[in-house]
Amino acid sequence: MNKNFLIILLVILLPTWAGAQNFEDAYRYSSGKIEGSARSGAMGNAFGALGNDFTGVGINPAGLGIYRTSEFSLTPGFNMTEINSSYIGNTMQENNYKPGMGNLGYVAVLNSGKNNQSGLVSVNLGIGYNRLKDFNSYAITQAFDAKSSFLDHMAENANYGEWSEYYEDLAWETYLLDKTDEGYYFSDMETARGSSQYKGHYQRKSFDRAGTMDEYTLGVGFNFNHRFYLGASLGVVDLYYKEFTTLTEKDLDGTIPYLNDFEFNQSLRTYGTGYNFKIGAIFKPINSLRIGASLATPTVLGLNDKFETGINSSVTWDDNSTERFKKESPFSDYDYELVTPFKATLSGALVVGKKGLVSADIEYVDHSVAKLRKGGDGYDFADQNQDINEIFKAVTNFRVGGEYRLTDAFSLRAGYELYPSAFNTSAFGKDQFNAKEDYQVCSVGFGYSTGSFFVDIAYRNSGYTQFNKLYPAPLTSDYPEPQFAQFDQNTHKVLFTLGFRF
Repeated sequence: MNKNFLIILLVILLPTWAGAQNFEDAYRYSSGKIEGSARSGAMGNAFGALGNDFTGVGINPAGLGIYRTSEFSLTPGFNMTEINSSYIGNTMQENNYKPGMGNLGYVAVLNSGKNNQSGLVSVNLGIGYNRLKDFNSYAITQAFDAKSSFLDHMAENANYGEWSEYYEDLAWETYLLDKTDEGYYFSDMETARGSSQYKGHYQRKSFDRAGTMDEYTLGVGFNFNHRFYLGASLGVVDLYYKEFTTLTEKDLDGTIPYLNDFEFNQSLRTYGTGYNFKIGAIFKPINSLRIGASLATPTVLGLNDKFETGINSSVTWDDNSTERFKKESPFSDYDYELVTPFKATLSGALVVGKKGLVSADIEYVDHSVAKLRKGGDGYDFADQNQDINEIFKAVTNFRVGGEYRLTDAFSLRAGYELYPSAFNTSAFGKDQFNAKEDYQVCSVGFGYSTGSFFVDIAYRNSGYTQFNKLYPAPLTSDYPEPQFAQFDQNTHKVLFTLGFRF
């Protein structure tokens, strides 16, 4: 296996590392999971065959045709994200709190004629937005006896001739790398490991992420005979992502020759806008059964990355004098495009009289076909797109939900969502540790509705696990292998929808 493939494998296990555009971006912005109204959120967002809720328009625009009256609704929410980390026998927990607006929608019902219940009954127009993804989270992981170092990675790169002004040049300018007369690059970490006194050093890394991905929708739905519904919509996706990481390594025992500590900071901000188109249909063969199908074209996202790095270091010399050094990288500003996978959804719903209903969606997404393209400098991303095809696979997402009416006005709801991991079991002949880590959501809620007013409340709990390395592993046996850190993320979300019919 050649060195480029090994680098790819290392970054597969390190989705927070890379500064350049790669498969990480393709997956991050292609794996949105619609989170709109409280009613839909409580029922597992299984609304592809139900309609009459603006979240459903983001899944199957034919749901617009099911509206009988015009409606306006909005859904504020509140998130609490808890991340537990485990690294070399040490555990940490961090929480992040964030309010937000998950949904806003307006639907206008335009009846085709007075009391017309056959043929084209109505043409309904909808405009609004649904939240697709919330990136906000904060995590820290640390260890007191790490044997490997980020400096191993940079020393090895320097010895292979891979010198970057965002990494190796910063380490050289802050006296974290040295060079022998023969031209061999090394760090104090490598020297310390040759001493019997060295038992390890302190490592800590923090991850601060923020941003959202929202879809603004303009749609139209047609109601034929209250049996067959067609719909189409134009989606405009607005994206903002920010990630700031800090990696600290420190000599707590005084066993590293010169290095006291260093801090490596990395900042990434991504802005983007994209467009997609959806079509769908819903059929009611009998009043109690609804069958839906929809297709969503790939979203073509125009993205801009702003990227920079920096290092601070502290070194004590032979004369016991201590100096601190600081070096910042140039500022990178880069434009490119991402084409996300298409989505196909099949849905079904069973309505039990006026007492309740059960609905389910099956959604197909092939993450291996996402494409990076049109780099601002003319780069075509051919190698990165081959990596995407090797690393990712097609998945079938599943959503199910139910609603039971206790009275004409009050309803109870529950739902479940399963999003299987999009990572192949192996890539380039190596196992992928995150291949079995599925994303799951459990939800409950209730709603109160009168003729012209409704209130819905939902609680959603989602969780998944990731295994990552804090920095790339060495390509040779000259350096120790960094261990994996485990991150268990659990998100608690409360949604509150207020709506008016007229």
